[in-house]
Amino acid sequence: MELALIDRWLHIVAGVTWIGLLYYFNFVQAQAMGAAAADEGGPGPAAIGKYVAPRALLWFRWSALVTWLTGAYYLGAMKIFGAAFMLGIGAESLQITSIGIGAWLGTFMLFNVWVMIWPNQKKILGMVEATDEEKARARRVAFLASRSNVMMSIPMLLFMQSTVHGLPM
Repeated sequence: MELALIDRWLHIVAGVTWIGLLYYFNFVQAQAMGAAAADEGGPGPAAIGKYVAPRALLWFRWSALVTWLTGAYYLGAMKIFGAAFMLGIGAESLQITSIGIGAWLGTFMLFNVWVMIWPNQKKILGMVEATDEEKARARRVAFLASRSNVMMSIPMLLFMQSTVHGLPM
């Protein structure tokens, strides 16, 4: 059970990193890029796009994956992985249903990070070639996926922690 305790700690640390960066991108960087673009005397948005965003996106996507993997490992160690992803059907446990809803939300969020946000951010930041039209579409897709993750993060955190704070086993 020691390994499960270490795994849970890693799950929490990676999750805090992931959600912290998600909130940074949505509440800080997005507005900073707009302000940088409007600042004619400053370095412009390229400073953020070249130096900050790639590093933050590296931590963002890998902390998302580590969060999901450590959560999956923990559910496996508790022998409830399948039951959680089946939302507790047949398990007769609100706790398993709750953690399952949180696990599904986290899974959708992980999908958004790796399939919707990251490939489009590479176009936006010039890491892969893209036309102006492709970049405009990439901005919209990445924006919507990122905002969707912000919205899912709140119930995801609630459901994941409700297993510890309030629901009977």
